[in-house]
Amino acid sequence: MLQPKKTKYRRQHRLRSQRKGVATSGTTLAYGEMGLKTTQNGEITARQIEAARRTIARAVKRGGKVWIRIFPDKILTAKSGEVPMGSGKGAPDKWVAQVLPGKVLFEMAGVDKELMRKALKLASYKLCVKCKIVDNEL
Repeated sequence: MLQPKKTKYRRQHRLRSQRKGVATSGTTLAYGEMGLKTTQNGEITARQIEAARRTIARAVKRGGKVWIRIFPDKILTAKSGEVPMGSGKGAPDKWVAQVLPGKVLFEMAGVDKELMRKALKLASYKLCVKCKIVDNEL
């Protein structure tokens, strides 16, 4: 799964202010012919990214090329169940990528358009945000 090799701090704040507005960068296709774009904001975990990537690879029978345009660089912490309040912040639990509406998550090229559309549709079911399929044709 994706995660940073090294971080400056072990735990991070949960910044809710970064969930407002729309994406300004990474909103157009840069590498592939077809892509998966978010229509709402949220936090996509590294496990969800990996599940979507594997779904795409299986759907196209490992043909073509896939680009992952997001990276989970934010750590979320969690405390175990039934622990009393206090005694500090919880232990690092999972890595997430914060996404805003309009961000391209995956791009594909090198296979049939209908097959790409089907693979991206299957991948969108694995993610916790609503997505749409975009094409580079104008």
